[in-house]
Amino acid sequence: MGFLCCFGDSDKEPGAVPSQSVDTGNKGDERLKAKGPLVTTPISPATVDQSGSSTADKKQGVPKESAVETSISPSNNNMADKVYAPPPGPPPAHYIHQSGPLSASGPMEEDRTNPPPYHDWETAVPDTTTFPPPPISGYLYSNTGNASSDDAERAHNFCDNLPLWKPVKPSTAVYSCVQNHDLRPVQPIEFNGNLTIISKGRWKGRTKDKNGDCTLLTSLPLYFPVEDSPFVTRRSKTIYFEVKLLGLRTGPGTGSGDASGFSIGFAAQPYPTWRSPGWERGSVGVFSDDGCRFVNDSWGGKEFTTAFNVGETVGLGMTFSLPEPASFQPAPGTRTLQVEIFLTWNGQKTGGWDLHEEVDEEAASIEGLEGNFDLYGAVGLFGGVDFEVCFDPDGWLWRPFS
Repeated sequence: MGFLCCFGDSDKEPGAVPSQSVDTGNKGDERLKAKGPLVTTPISPATVDQSGSSTADKKQGVPKESAVETSISPSNNNMADKVYAPPPGPPPAHYIHQSGPLSASGPMEEDRTNPPPYHDWETAVPDTTTFPPPPISGYLYSNTGNASSDDAERAHNFCDNLPLWKPVKPSTAVYSCVQNHDLRPVQPIEFNGNLTIISKGRWKGRTKDKNGDCTLLTSLPLYFPVEDSPFVTRRSKTIYFEVKLLGLRTGPGTGSGDASGFSIGFAAQPYPTWRSPGWERGSVGVFSDDGCRFVNDSWGGKEFTTAFNVGETVGLGMTFSLPEPASFQPAPGTRTLQVEIFLTWNGQKTGGWDLHEEVDEEAASIEGLEGNFDLYGAVGLFGGVDFEVCFDPDGWLWRPFS
């Protein structure tokens, strides 16, 4: 790119050597893209000394011998009287761009050797810490055992045709039994084995080898919304119980390598008792064979903890609390409790999740678990299992108030 400067007759000096426009060496392929309107400023005329080199030449250290000879076109008398000198300063590509006005010596370009300023990501990207986590993806099938598709289809039809029971106010006698932890099991037709009540709120059982999936439910709910909801009592409510794994034998045999085991959870009624808790609507469960958690999930569950070992005791709890003032409510006029689900292992809390925030991607819904339906204790069994269940706090390994 060349720069052309013209001077009038009054600027001529006797004996001045006319010069032509000087090519700075910037070819067309090397042009920089303009980042704004081109700004030009007048350039002071360069005086020529007796040696024949201009002042600008001396500033650039240009030797006299390197000066370019000029030719004057006779066809343009006005141009023939003009003297052309190179612009002062370095070529345009050598200017360093700084924040502030352009230099009077010429337009400035970016210095390609310097990095660009840091991106203001705090302005461009919103604060995502207040966003709920994305849905948690899970498995399409279990690596340790899977129920039959016929049982799953039958359970789906069961839930589609039988809505959840509406909560009702319990009688004084019923509510007193629950408060005193006098909870007894309801033995379904799918259960094959022995089941005995050791003491108030404590059971011991044994299923036969290759027993299919089945669920033991408590005879009474552990949670009554009419009595226990924080919207009624203005305080939090926690339900909890423990299961000890005493022995494992032959699996249900519905697939090669199917393991035996149990699941601990809660369910709203009515629930299909040939399905483990967590597989159908209004239920949650954590499984001993792979440690996965299920919330209305008929697929492979979500990774949560490790498999349970014989001799270990695990507990599952749900805590219902009043929502924080700034918490999300799904629609105007509706109220949603905060629900925290937690697991204990040999008396120690080992994990948990927020029912509303950590929504399982494959789960159909969390209806029935939000604190507005009665919830029953649920123990799922599959294959040959020896187990013990405890609803009495005196027999828990977990000490909530210690």
